[in-house]
Amino acid sequence: MTHRVIIVGLGSIGKRHLGIARELLPAADIRVLRHQQGSCVPCEANGVFYAIEEALGHLPTIAVVSNPASLHVPIAQIFAENGVHLFVEKPLSTKVCGIPHLLKTCQQTRSVLMTGYNLRFLPSLQRFRDLVKEGVVGQILSVRCEVGQYLPSWRTASDYKRSVTANASLGGGALLELSHEIDYVRWIFGEIDWVSASLSRQSQLKIDVEDTVHLTLGFKSELHEKKLIAAVTLDLIRHDTTRVCLAIGEAGSLRWNALTGEVSIYRAGENAWSELFRDWTPIEQSYRAEWQHFLDCVNYSKVPLISGEDGLKVLEVVDAAIKSDVHGRRVTIEPVGMLSPSAL
Repeated sequence: MTHRVIIVGLGSIGKRHLGIARELLPAADIRVLRHQQGSCVPCEANGVFYAIEEALGHLPTIAVVSNPASLHVPIAQIFAENGVHLFVEKPLSTKVCGIPHLLKTCQQTRSVLMTGYNLRFLPSLQRFRDLVKEGVVGQILSVRCEVGQYLPSWRTASDYKRSVTANASLGGGALLELSHEIDYVRWIFGEIDWVSASLSRQSQLKIDVEDTVHLTLGFKSELHEKKLIAAVTLDLIRHDTTRVCLAIGEAGSLRWNALTGEVSIYRAGENAWSELFRDWTPIEQSYRAEWQHFLDCVNYSKVPLISGEDGLKVLEVVDAAIKSDVHGRRVTIEPVGMLSPSAL
């Protein structure tokens, strides 16, 4: 099938999606939807639109929503109503409002909706999950996850102060920007039942969002009397870039390091870590694999690995974390399900 593709937004992630779309769909007609009049046409694109009506008149089959997260749902809803398949960058939005209606629309129009949490396509994280499920360290008793990188060093070619990450109105902040961790702990360890959270701005960075988040997550459990708890830290201030997850089990500990692609085990009774798996796949490859999976879902009616419902689940946790920080107490997750817009 020859696709007609719309890329919404052309920030750093939009440019990445445009490049991969052109690589995987060399014969496709790919257009960019931008808000800045007079913007030049990127070399990988066939043209630029400046209004949603123009984009819809192009009869797109796929829309990649990669503008600021605070703007995702309204434009995704319009495309969904017109039967367009949707690849929405993470996070799906900044709040749950409007998402149930979007999901219902996608069901009615049979539009694929995938949320862009690309870490799930890293072979090392997939192997880590498999080993947890296989029980190589027995029953998991506790989980530790941390991710951090100094915001000004993320994208040195641009001013961090003008980035989405640095601005609350665009859906920035450590909690939303680094919500990959919420997504993959759900994927690996199960549904989250409650959240206790602290959000703060610890640094002197010129931002209006939180740069440090501490989450304690309680998981639902039907198999064991004691419920699993995870400690998750997210920050925009750490100079020693880090992304790791540690699963502590009855028979040892299992560790994933995203930066090295290594999965290691510390077995009970031993005195050192042992490498079980290593695959240093460049992060670009995870985006390419994500795109290929999305195209398979569109072309062959497959269910996305990271669905719109998964994106909603992450935002339910985000919403509970914000409430927990404001009220200073543990907050139980309240699934919104497929409610009508008026119910929100």
